[in-house]
Amino acid sequence: MQSARATLDAGLAAISAGQALIDLGQLNAVDSSAVATLLAWQRAALAAGHPLQLVNPPASLRSLIALYDVAELLDLHVVPPATAAHAA
Repeated sequence: MQSARATLDAGLAAISAGQALIDLGQLNAVDSSAVATLLAWQRAALAAGHPLQLVNPPASLRSLIALYDVAELLDLHVVPPATAAHAA
């Protein structure tokens, strides 16, 4: 499993390269650092001038996002598997 810092850096690099969609479906363990990472990615995308869609957040992550009341700051989408394959 990647460290939170490595995940943050990988996402920032992808966003800097113009990636506008990140599939979170492979996440299996999340904590508050995951929420902080998503918020940092969102800030980076906004600073770069493009939107960032976060798809397929696991239920545990959606629960943390609701707990911290930051859902309105993130562009979260639950996408059916067939649609997600075409979006990537």
